[in-house]
Amino acid sequence: MVASQVHLVRHGEVYNPERVLYGRLPGFRLSDLGQRMAEAAAAELVERGRPIVRVIASPLQRAQESAAPIMAAFGLPVHLDERIIEPTNRFEGTRMRGPGGALRDPRNWPSLVNPARPSWGEPFRSISTRMLAAIDDAFHSVDEGDVVLLSHQLPIWMVHRSLAHERLAHDPRKRRCDLSSITTLSLGGNVPAEIGYSSPAAALLVPANDVGAV
Repeated sequence: MVASQVHLVRHGEVYNPERVLYGRLPGFRLSDLGQRMAEAAAAELVERGRPIVRVIASPLQRAQESAAPIMAAFGLPVHLDERIIEPTNRFEGTRMRGPGGALRDPRNWPSLVNPARPSWGEPFRSISTRMLAAIDDAFHSVDEGDVVLLSHQLPIWMVHRSLAHERLAHDPRKRRCDLSSITTLSLGGNVPAEIGYSSPAAALLVPANDVGAV
């Protein structure tokens, strides 16, 4: 027996007044709005009536804080998995655009030569491989019920494109992975398939700051 469904939940808005690319940097917590987003994701899982039996989160603070409302709703502890963490990025801690932005500094241009890899951080294929391995283990970590994985925008989007057999290189502006969104997978013949996507916090996205994602 395996899990019925695995839900990939993105974290909520991060408190990031300097609007830097935060990547794996420590200390980036959810904003008050981000807490509300995380609560919206938990509420939707409850409303679906899904039998959530396990919660797994990225080790980063924003993912664990986003897991908290789901843990509370279903009375579960959180398990951490390094494989669903945000990718590495050479521009962590910097502003990418605007005056003084990293994209305007010629010293950074060598890191931008190959967006298809990408040359500025962990390769897309590496992200996809570790995410799919974590998802496979999540499906087989329980005998029944559903598993929730709290992760990040790019790792979740790499799963989507992998399962859709699309090129992993993409335009970051066109990712369909809102803050606190839920991407749901099922397992058929030992091969995961995406069966749903929702944005429980859609009503909260207009004022949100989402510039820190890798």
